[in-house]
Amino acid sequence: MQKTALIAYAHLPRAHHDRHVLTSTVDVFGTAHWLLGECAPQSRGDVLPFDALVVSVHPSGSVELTELSAVRARWPHLDRLPDGGFVVAASRTCRHEDANQVQVFDALGRETSCFSVGDAIEHLLVDESGHIWVGHFDENPAGIRRWSATGRLAWTSDGARIPGLFDCYALNVSGTAAWACPYTDFPLVEIRPNRPERPVKVWANRIRGAKAVAVHGDQVAFYGGYGEERDRLAHGELTETSVEPVNVGLLTLPDGSVPGRRRVVGRGSRIYVQAEPFTAWGVLDVNS
Repeated sequence: MQKTALIAYAHLPRAHHDRHVLTSTVDVFGTAHWLLGECAPQSRGDVLPFDALVVSVHPSGSVELTELSAVRARWPHLDRLPDGGFVVAASRTCRHEDANQVQVFDALGRETSCFSVGDAIEHLLVDESGHIWVGHFDENPAGIRRWSATGRLAWTSDGARIPGLFDCYALNVSGTAAWACPYTDFPLVEIRPNRPERPVKVWANRIRGAKAVAVHGDQVAFYGGYGEERDRLAHGELTETSVEPVNVGLLTLPDGSVPGRRRVVGRGSRIYVQAEPFTAWGVLDVNS
């Protein structure tokens, strides 16, 4: 089976390896971010809130540090806003914590607002306009929603006729649009809220269980799957109504090894993969 190696993309500077990586992401402009804490979260008895450090590594290689005060998310999602601020959200919520689930910080690390987007966050990605896309897993029937940075609901998958949307397995946000591949039917879904005549387009898809998707023109790549297909890289082509499989192989780390535990982020034509200990990102670009 053909193997494709990720290209090394961004590394957490060694000066910060003594801190615990709470989460990490790559934003819509290609900058990698690490949210670091003094220790790993252990249980509901942990002391909250806590101060955290965001280490940002830009595509140029320059490094930026931002201290965030009073973070309340025990198992956080992170992304950057176009104005230089950050969004931190708790993936799970308790009833009394709902209003504090999402924290918005300014570029100086000060909290400016908080609101709720609902329990069971699988993906949280900010687009170029500063809107926050949230994909939920199956313990929340909300599906996929787009929020403003002040907590206003800007788009929802309710009534969008996306077949089998019970769990947002894969979500890719680039520009102001999103692509998704949801469980149970795993269609490829394009969402463009700024296109009022047809905000959602759906392609039938036979590739099951992908955790990340990348799209460039009529070319599509799906990464991940069930069981032995965990490291599968499947390429397809878009027709008018369906994704037609082209070839299937394996995606590896830059050194040729398989990732093991990993994080994935989809951005346009790119899939970013980060393997344990979560200090480095690799990239696959369908466009290349």
